[in-house]
Amino acid sequence: GVTRLLLTRIPFFKEIIVSSFSCPSCSWSNTEIQAAGRIQEQGVRYTLAVSSRQDMNREVVKTECASARIPELDFEIPAFSQKGVLTTIEGIIDRAVAGLEQDQPARRATDKEVARKIDEFIGKLRQLKEVNSPFTFVLDDPSGNSFVENPRAPQRDEALVVAHYRRSPQQCALLGLEGEEGEARPPDAAEDLRDEVLQFNTNCPECNAPASTNMKLVQIPHFKEVIIMATNCDSCGHRTNEVKSGGAIEPQGTRITLRITDPSDMTRDILKSETCSVEIPELEFELGMGALGGKFTTLEGLLKDIRELVEKNPFTLGDSSTPSRTGKLQEFIGRLQDVKGKAQAHFIMDDPAGNSYLQNVYAPEEDPELRVQRYERSFEQNEELGLNDMKTEGYGPEPGPGR
Repeated sequence: GVTRLLLTRIPFFKEIIVSSFSCPSCSWSNTEIQAAGRIQEQGVRYTLAVSSRQDMNREVVKTECASARIPELDFEIPAFSQKGVLTTIEGIIDRAVAGLEQDQPARRATDKEVARKIDEFIGKLRQLKEVNSPFTFVLDDPSGNSFVENPRAPQRDEALVVAHYRRSPQQCALLGLEGEEGEARPPDAAEDLRDEVLQFNTNCPECNAPASTNMKLVQIPHFKEVIIMATNCDSCGHRTNEVKSGGAIEPQGTRITLRITDPSDMTRDILKSETCSVEIPELEFELGMGALGGKFTTLEGLLKDIRELVEKNPFTLGDSSTPSRTGKLQEFIGRLQDVKGKAQAHFIMDDPAGNSYLQNVYAPEEDPELRVQRYERSFEQNEELGLNDMKTEGYGPEPGPGR
């Protein structure tokens, strides 16, 4: 037979390799996918509450190192037991049923009791496709390269929960990552990096050609230090920048609310960290934590990035788009454009780490249109930031007796 390979990029996602095999003799065909990008910094876990037939049609990218679970049936597809696939929730269940039925004739001949139990379980899996009762679908990928569709984009999907987490040493070993990091260079007190632009070699995220990334430590007035990183590719011209906080996580979370009343508000400086979520209640819009990464820009620049994110939604393009979904997105883009010009709205930034910033044009006086609230983080927010298990005092070995 013949195997065809295609390197393609999924918008809102990453580069993948689609391999298709077909045999002209028996007409058997098979399609697989592999992640062509790098392993992400964190793993990802998608938890979907399936309650309707429409949920069964959600598109899913499942890499070979991802595991899929249905807790209600105590059913799990272990990692590295299947090849990567681009399918739907229903397709994953069909694939599991086909795998269980494959050896049933041999089991019926050797062990009828085991074959009977597997037949009962296959019946339960097939009943899930009818969605007579809600169930939970969990997709856990330590590499961070799996994906579950949100058909309500750009709005938040109440049925879908996306959680990012740090990989354990065992997961790093399964992915072939080094367990030990090289020793960091000892700090030199005489070296001051604040006035220096550091440069290190990397690869372009678009064409994978060698490129360089510049890094600079910047002090934001009335705030704190941040690290700005900018990458410029001479091969394809791709340019990107990212901002990370140069300080520690604050003792309390920060919720910043700005009432947009004038076009001049669009020129306010904004620092949006990776842990910050954005909300515009008048548009029923919410941008989740981690989306767009860290940004140091203006309010107008951030709204422009949000518009580009919405316009590049892959589910509004090609054969997968529907007129109703495309119309809703176009209506949202129009209302977002009104916010930048004449309409009044509230712009809310919620950062549990307290590392985001919105410029106060009246500083050091109070801004009547700007409200900054400090709040205590919940247990779930501390867990997501990795603070519950973090020990910064008394972590050294205790001295033995007699010392």
